[in-house]
Amino acid sequence: MSTAVVEEKKTGTKLNQLDQLKNFTKVVADTADFESIKQFKPQDATTNPSLVYAATQKPEYAHLLEGVVADRKKSGLTGAAQIEDICDHLLVQFGSDTLQVVPGRVSTETDARLSFNVEGSIKKARRLIALYEERKIPRERVLIKIASTWEGLNAAGQLQKEGIRCNMTLMFSMPQAVKAAEVKAQLISPFVGRIYDWYKKEMKRDYTGAEDPGVQSVTEIYNYYKKFDIPTEVMGASFRNTSQILELAGCDCLTISPELMEELSKSTDPVEHKLTPEKAKAAKVDRLQLDEKKFRWLLNENAMATEKTAEGIRKFAVDVVKLEKLVASKL
Repeated sequence: MSTAVVEEKKTGTKLNQLDQLKNFTKVVADTADFESIKQFKPQDATTNPSLVYAATQKPEYAHLLEGVVADRKKSGLTGAAQIEDICDHLLVQFGSDTLQVVPGRVSTETDARLSFNVEGSIKKARRLIALYEERKIPRERVLIKIASTWEGLNAAGQLQKEGIRCNMTLMFSMPQAVKAAEVKAQLISPFVGRIYDWYKKEMKRDYTGAEDPGVQSVTEIYNYYKKFDIPTEVMGASFRNTSQILELAGCDCLTISPELMEELSKSTDPVEHKLTPEKAKAAKVDRLQLDEKKFRWLLNENAMATEKTAEGIRKFAVDVVKLEKLVASKL
C-alpha cells in the first residue's frame, strides 16, 4: 500500500496531486527561488543561468549578488577572469543556499558556451565542485549540468570517472539518451515542454495526454533504460502543463516549476502510476549501437532535436552573458 493511501486512511483527508506524485516519483523544484522551494518540499532542486539571473532580479535575493561581489573583489583577479570568478561563486552560492532547503541534491549548470568544448566543460565542472567542497558540501549532493552534445556527453564520461555526477540537460532524442547511458551519466533531463512546443508549432495543432510528443519521448527513454537495466536516472523537465507531468507519474524524477507545483497542490484528483519498470520490461525496444558518426547522423536526421538543442544552447549562453553584464555593472 502506498504511503499516500496510508496517509489518507490515517487522516481521513484526500492527498493533493503533488503529494500523491511524490509516492511514485522524486519531485524536483525547477527554480532558484528558495521561498517557493520551502513551500512545496521537493526532494531536489535544479537551477540554470536563466533561473539564477531571474532570481538576482528579485529584491529578496539582491543581497546574495552584493555579498559575492563584495567578497570576490578581494580575489586579486581583474577583467573577464574576475567576472567569471564572481559568476562561478554566485552559482555555487545559490546552490549552497538551496541545499539548506532541500534534503537531496542541487543541479548547477556549466557555461553553455562550453557545449562543444570537452576540456573546457571538464575544467568548469571541476571548478564548481571545488567551490562546493570549500563550503563542506559533498560532491554527491551536487549534479553538474552539461548540454547533451557529443562533446558534452564525452566530458560527462570523464567527470563521472572522477566522482563528479552529471545531469545531461538539453536532451531531446534517443541517441542523446543512449550516449548518456554509455558514459554512465548520473541523470538525464529530457525536455518535455520544448519538444511539445516544436511539434505544436510545426504541425499547427495541440497535443494532450499520452499523445503529447514530449511525453512520448520521455516514456520511450524511460522504457529503454529500464528494459536494459541502465542505472542513469531519467528526470522529465521543462513542463508546460500538469497533464504532461501526470502522464509521466512514475518517472525516476520530474523537475517542476513552482507555478505547476502549486496547481498540482490545489487538486485532489487521483494520480495514476503511469511509468513502471514492469511495463518497461514488457515494451518492444531494440538496443541502439552508437559511434560518433551514427550519433551525429541520427541527431541530424531529427530536425526537432537538432533545432531545440542548438536553440537551448544559444538561449542559455545569452543568459550567461546577461549575468556577466549584471556582475560587471556591480564592479
